[in-house]
Amino acid sequence: MKTILNVIWLVLSGFWLFLGYMLAGLLLCITIIGIPFGIAAFRIGIYALWPFGYTTVERRDAGASSCIGNVLWLILAGWWLAIGHIVTGIALCVTIIGIPFGIANFKLIPVSLFPLGREIVSTDQPFASRW
Repeated sequence: MKTILNVIWLVLSGFWLFLGYMLAGLLLCITIIGIPFGIAAFRIGIYALWPFGYTTVERRDAGASSCIGNVLWLILAGWWLAIGHIVTGIALCVTIIGIPFGIANFKLIPVSLFPLGREIVSTDQPFASRW
């Protein structure tokens, strides 16, 4: 079932969201300071490409640097990506078939706003985060 949902997601919105994250990652990797943010964008882009069957959990070892990084991320790229998820989610919720995919878009908003200090894991093991 996860595969079917992921294929439909890929056709409806996943590919375009993936391209948005890859563009943000490339722009952020231009400077040396932006490389960690670019890597986070690439990681979330792959998650946005194939989201069903995966979830995000907070990392226990994330410290103050991830908090500061999240504030910078929010200013540099987070709110643009969150707007993309909101617009896509609303457009998908117009049809009955698209409602689960719109909800999945809305679930990606917190990750797009604050990606640092989070880890993407399989839904089979949501507590597999590093201690």
